[in-house]
Amino acid sequence: MSWVTLIIDTDEAHAEALSDVLLEQGALSVDIHDAAADTADEQMLFGEPGEPSGEIWQHAEVSALFNEDADIAEILCNVAHIAQSDQPLSYRIERIEEQDWVRLTQSQFDPIQISARLWIVPTWHVSPDPAAINLILDPGLAFGTGSHPTTQLCLRWLDQNVQPGDTVMDYGCGSGILAIAALKLGARHAAGIDIDPQAIKASEENALRNQCDPSKFHFATAYQATERNLQSAEQTDVVVANILANPLILLAPLLAQIVRPHGHIVLSGILKEQAEEVRDTYQQWFDMTIAGEQEGWVLLTGSKR
Repeated sequence: MSWVTLIIDTDEAHAEALSDVLLEQGALSVDIHDAAADTADEQMLFGEPGEPSGEIWQHAEVSALFNEDADIAEILCNVAHIAQSDQPLSYRIERIEEQDWVRLTQSQFDPIQISARLWIVPTWHVSPDPAAINLILDPGLAFGTGSHPTTQLCLRWLDQNVQPGDTVMDYGCGSGILAIAALKLGARHAAGIDIDPQAIKASEENALRNQCDPSKFHFATAYQATERNLQSAEQTDVVVANILANPLILLAPLLAQIVRPHGHIVLSGILKEQAEEVRDTYQQWFDMTIAGEQEGWVLLTGSKR
């Protein structure tokens, strides 16, 4: 089996309407992406909960997937007619052959070295350093494979700062990678909170895959761990939250309440230009500092006064 991809060059004013028309013409799937991706003209768009970007790339491409027997010439005529376009469509056609999609996906994820002693290793790879602390983690339904700069910034901080016997909470745990790393680095207990039940399921499975003692970790959805329960619970030594700037600002009073006096807050998912606002928000409880930066993302940490 093979498929045909029709890729039409367009702009932000017409991209969404064009994608709707292609779906009406029988496209199996449609996506809109930056036509200048991976070039110097690439346009970065970021949206956050409560503040979606609502933007589309100024120079966009609409990519539509069709079965191999689709009449692309007729589809193009119909699209031009429905879109009422006087100008010829600028497009290209690519063929996608059947592949071993599992192997192809796996080939995109190699072991990642976080520090001299800390690695992230997919289950289908042999660890490059069996003596290292190896986090066994596959890409799955929840965010956090270790490839993103924000995750790596948090992992490096944990590697350098977690002390034996510490308690750690990962707020917005995703795959559970940060809580699992904390346990394998010597933490006495690690907890994870997320709004997505799938993230909790993935975190629990990953913790067991990494042979974490079930008595030493706990994951719960934000609905299970209500604000009242969190505030009344025993305070923790380290709270790490790799989310996004706006949720971090909104959650500041709650996260500050969870950290014990002289404990640490570790925040990421923050773009460089957002760092000052997030730092100022937490400064009323913590002595905040920029602890790391990678590819335009910032790690903020603080010690509670």
